[in-house]
Amino acid sequence: MTIEGQKTETGATNQIAPSPTASSHHATPPDTLFRKVYRVLSWTPPRCRWDPEKPPTFSLGLNILFAFAAGFTVANLYYNHPILNILARDFGVEYEKVAQIPTVMQAGYAAGLLFLCPLGDLLPRRPFVVLLVLFTATMWLGLCITHSLAAFTAISFIVAVTTVTPQLMLPLVGDLAPPHRRASALSVVVSGLMLGILVARVLSGTISNFVTWRAVYWMSFGIQYLIFIMLWLFMPDYPSTNPGLNYFQLLWTIVKMLGRHPVLVQACIASLFTSATFTSFWTTLTFLLAGAPYHYDPLTIGLFGLIGIAAMCFGPLYARTVTDRFVPHLSVLIGLSCCIVGICLGTYIGTFNIAGPILQAFLVDFGMQTAQIANRSAIYAVEPKRRNGVNTAFMVSTFCGQLIGTSAGAHIYAEAGWIGSGSASVGFMGCAILVMCARGPWETGWVGWSGGWSMKKVDKNSADGKTAEVAHHTRKEEGLGALEKGEAEMAAELGNEEPLKGDGISEVEKDGGSPVSEKSGRWSVEDDIRPVKM
Repeated sequence: MTIEGQKTETGATNQIAPSPTASSHHATPPDTLFRKVYRVLSWTPPRCRWDPEKPPTFSLGLNILFAFAAGFTVANLYYNHPILNILARDFGVEYEKVAQIPTVMQAGYAAGLLFLCPLGDLLPRRPFVVLLVLFTATMWLGLCITHSLAAFTAISFIVAVTTVTPQLMLPLVGDLAPPHRRASALSVVVSGLMLGILVARVLSGTISNFVTWRAVYWMSFGIQYLIFIMLWLFMPDYPSTNPGLNYFQLLWTIVKMLGRHPVLVQACIASLFTSATFTSFWTTLTFLLAGAPYHYDPLTIGLFGLIGIAAMCFGPLYARTVTDRFVPHLSVLIGLSCCIVGICLGTYIGTFNIAGPILQAFLVDFGMQTAQIANRSAIYAVEPKRRNGVNTAFMVSTFCGQLIGTSAGAHIYAEAGWIGSGSASVGFMGCAILVMCARGPWETGWVGWSGGWSMKKVDKNSADGKTAEVAHHTRKEEGLGALEKGEAEMAAELGNEEPLKGDGISEVEKDGGSPVSEKSGRWSVEDDIRPVKM
């Protein structure tokens, strides 16, 4: 080959090879409108950004914001319940056709629990929650303006799927709140969640009694955007807890959890029976109050929900004074006892005295809230890195109980009346109490009371009373000092010089089971969860 040919080829090569600057500039994607919007939505204020050396503080204001967001987000599922007859008239269809809307929304919510909530263990929760709220609020506009029942039903299903944001916030509360204050922090959010269920019915029934039902939906539209703005401004960032897992592994590990943790299975079964009595009561109460001997109008029946609201206001106070000081098992038993007493009073007095349903509404709402908060406080300690998965298992069982209660309550009421449906609820609640009595708070196996009957916490700084836990937001120096102090206190109480040292094997592992807990949060500093030898 000639030198001229070489020069020609070299020149051609030089012309083809781009410079690094030109290459990098050419590879930069265009700054499209979508990217600009995403950058704005995913932007995190400096005070909310994650810093391992100085993580965001879980304040009372943030606790109240989460409660407000949880309440008025879950309310989306219940605005239609008192106004189905008005919807049927406005859309010009039979009542049976609009009666499917609550069922469709419950199905959408169940799909969200199963397929969206586990993503909270895989994705950073701030952008995930904020974008879900924005999507829900935007889709809600369709419900406000559509005049097609088919479109209304389809959009209702979609917004129900993305209305699971409260179930993403609750595990985040478990991560951010100090372990010894986890129950009281959870109680504030759970109170907001359950208040949203009751307030939605009261507001919808009352507003629709004076103006159009669309005013209710426009109000919700505005509240959803207000929640989006507040969360965008104040919700703290938090790293992903399981960045190495894929989506299908997340779903499968939820099933595997149930085989590893008896306390989780116990909480799920108890919650299934408890939630069945809750929805059965509120479903059949309307039939009782609308008929003889009361004959109350719809507005009066709707205001009955205010009794439940009053009961739930006691939840945070009880969690602060009792649940945070004793093992969660005690509060679950107290809550279930309140429920069964209320059900008995309402069932066997309610047919002739209004005091019965009033007492039942108060005691059942208070008891269910107390039991749910205590159960969450216990199960969030079993796998700190998978709290969204744990919460998914718990909420799916709770949701199944709600469906059983709604269906069975209405069917039994049609066959055997108020006393028949109430007696079935007594049976459900009795089963829940038996489940909690079958396994004690210190038992490491599936059944029994090994470890004693004491309801006092061994570790006062833990959530469940026995798992020494350093919160994710604690710095290394503080975390290790707190842990060493806890070890010294437990050693003095148990008469063991080194209760957390020795052969390095927990009591559960010696029995052939899985460890009580594991190291949580790859980014946290020495975030060890250590089982105490009983």
